Amino acid sequence: MDRILVLLRHGESEWNAKNLFTGWKNPDLTPKGVDEARRAGRELKRIDLRFNIGFTSLLLRAQHTLDLVFQELGQRDVPIIRSRSLNERHYGDLSGLNKDEARQQWGEEQVRLWRRSYDVAPPGGESLKDTVARVLPFYCQEILPRAMRGERVLVAAHGNSLRALAMVLDRLTPDSVPALEIATGVPIVYRLNSDSTVAAKDVLDR
Repeated sequence: MDRILVLLRHGESEWNAKNLFTGWKNPDLTPKGVDEARRAGRELKRIDLRFNIGFTSLLLRAQHTLDLVFQELGQRDVPIIRSRSLNERHYGDLSGLNKDEARQQWGEEQVRLWRRSYDVAPPGGESLKDTVARVLPFYCQEILPRAMRGERVLVAAHGNSLRALAMVLDRLTPDSVPALEIATGVPIVYRLNSDSTVAAKDVLDR
């Protein structure tokens, strides 16, 4: 039995392009981001993957990405579950700020800590540890059971919510997961064993 789980970070957003901390703010995709999402759909079609269900966050850039992928696959009727649990990490007081301006205001080292540590949260926001704490229960309760019973599952979400999932799937530690880079619009295909560990992983980046 196939147990297939695909993770996909949304295409480039308008705030990615402007180098702004986005978090729970809700910009849409840029034209480049739309192209990235469509290319992701074509890559999945190339390897003949079709899906039984899609998961995404409450944020437009991830929802738009998922819709575009299903359009490319000719699967406009796939059930979609949208959940706050898959939202990007909340950046609190940093939300909407230019990353270079934030470095000028708080200093390079402090901003690096907020961005790349596991358990240091920006003012009013979430650490990666906080994000993991809301993503993983949702994964265990909603996403993984479907994959384990043979449904083909696509999750379109965000850099940090996908880091949380990769932490489990790739067996990353709190020290190693913050450095994981997840590219926009590049599907990551996991094939799972019967014990939910990873049998194979394929990054569709051409």
